[in-house]
Amino acid sequence: MAYLVLIGTRKGLFTATSDDREHWALKGPHSLDTDGFTAVSEIFATAADPATGQILVAAESPHFGPSVWRSDDLAATWHEPDAAPMAFPQDLPYRPLDYSETAGVDQPESDRANTVKRVWQLAFGPQDGRVWAGVEPTSLWRSDDGGRTFAFNRALWDHPQHTTWASGGAGPAVHTIVTDPADPDHLMIAMSSGGIYETHDDGDTWNGVTKGITVDYGPDPEPESGHCIHKVARTADGTWIAQSHGPVWRTTEPGSGWTNVSATLPSDFGFAVVAHPTEPGTAMVWPVQAAMDRFPPDRRIAAWRTTDHGDTWHPWGTGLPTDPYFGNVMRDGACTDAATDPGWYFGTRCGDVWAATDTGARWHLVAAHLPDVLCVRAMETPA
Repeated sequence: MAYLVLIGTRKGLFTATSDDREHWALKGPHSLDTDGFTAVSEIFATAADPATGQILVAAESPHFGPSVWRSDDLAATWHEPDAAPMAFPQDLPYRPLDYSETAGVDQPESDRANTVKRVWQLAFGPQDGRVWAGVEPTSLWRSDDGGRTFAFNRALWDHPQHTTWASGGAGPAVHTIVTDPADPDHLMIAMSSGGIYETHDDGDTWNGVTKGITVDYGPDPEPESGHCIHKVARTADGTWIAQSHGPVWRTTEPGSGWTNVSATLPSDFGFAVVAHPTEPGTAMVWPVQAAMDRFPPDRRIAAWRTTDHGDTWHPWGTGLPTDPYFGNVMRDGACTDAATDPGWYFGTRCGDVWAATDTGARWHLVAAHLPDVLCVRAMETPA
């Protein structure tokens, strides 16, 4: 088999291919079309469907705005929809990006329209053609034609808790979407800063599921909503692991409450969390110092792994730099390829991308000195 890694950066999309996940060939930045501008677009989201080989990329051009590009031949060629793939309904009342008293007051009345600023997440669903998109401003969109067009999810937008959704450090957005292969109607999303929400009816209704998650950045230590959640993943046996702006949390029943499982980590702050595709209770995080410098603890980049649902964590894998390192892993900057012997991947804000197989437990450099790595996705492909 062969392996393909999609690397979204501040200055375009790069890809890497390998037959052994130790030696990699890098290409990019890819020009998604011939105008020359999209090669330097910010790439905040990518998605790969191993079943079909389809790849989606959310590119944000400084000249033309956001769009979703599609490749059906493993990133060899790209296609953009003829029209904008998502646009807010024209009759939707304007909503400021946050609910402070001054939000929007300096904008002319004609400019007060809801506009898709950025696509933060793309996720293939178990249904044929289904793709979910998480967007800034905080909204969710659904495609049933493989990402060519998207429909706006009004139920989430109108949720009564929406007034507690604020703008996190990166902006108000749905940045995490976790689908359920066993239940097409089940979906979990996370927001910055809004919390975690779950639907069991394909998005018709949504319930906040952050009970038990505490915060130290607001007047209420356990608010009903408005939490700054960085990432959520589900392990192979259905346990949920959430990395928040603070502790790592665990639950088997999201509606019943979460438990802090950060005791053995060097820092309870971080952004990314990735679950093992088949091994129950196994996941990986990349701790970050909570101080505003946002460096790895002790200035050493490391992946930390649990095999017992977060009860204990330990550094995992050899081969990473032992000298001081100053780049952390962003919320979408890590993944697995879901192979039989899974590969783990992560990229950093120093522009390095690393890969390791589950059985090998040794990190190999995929690429170095790229622009800031914003997202990483990987898939096994036919040789």
